Amino acid sequence: MNGEDLGEFLRPGRFIDSDAETVRSFAARAAAGASGARAQAIRLFLAVRDEIRYDPYIDLTAPDSCIASAVLAQGRGWCVGKAALLSAAARTLGIPARIGLADVRNHLATPQLLERLGTDIFVDHGYSQLWLDGRWVKATPTFNLSLCERFRVRPLDFDGINDALFHPFDADGRAHMQYLRDHGSFTDVPFERIRADLEATYPRAIGRPADDGADRFEREAGA
Repeated sequence: MNGEDLGEFLRPGRFIDSDAETVRSFAARAAAGASGARAQAIRLFLAVRDEIRYDPYIDLTAPDSCIASAVLAQGRGWCVGKAALLSAAARTLGIPARIGLADVRNHLATPQLLERLGTDIFVDHGYSQLWLDGRWVKATPTFNLSLCERFRVRPLDFDGINDALFHPFDADGRAHMQYLRDHGSFTDVPFERIRADLEATYPRAIGRPADDGADRFEREAGA
């Protein structure tokens, strides 16, 4: 794939809004001192993973849940929003980036979240794909370090060489995450498709955000 083909993965989008000044500043700060695209990508991954709290109780059908600059401003987001932020931050540094979607089975969600969703299958799980050293590498910055510690899940690391998707097991050897179906990659977040899939899969939960604090999921994980 040549430079011309990669151009669409460097331009800002509605959701991967790499032209937002806050995103540009975030990327510059996170990658400060890193030399080369791979080192910069690792810094960006860690910043998105740990500075943005994972929160599956936000209104996932709201466009702001998938807009990189909005997720950054809120300091919390779900997998798609966090992947959009990582992809947007990468684009600001000249690293081509896009988003991927997959259906996964999550064995370690809290009982409260599973009851709310009615299933342990999470549709349209979002991850980033970054163009590094001439190929696409997948990176999932979803679970922040403090949440991993509460769940006893090994924090997911990214070396810029190997795909970083969810570990299949937690720190105690229990099944954690299983990828069921990959839906491919997208230049920008396919929001209308995602919203339709969520509304069809989780009719009881979607559009009904939690009302008891931004740290609800972490508190459930530590209970």
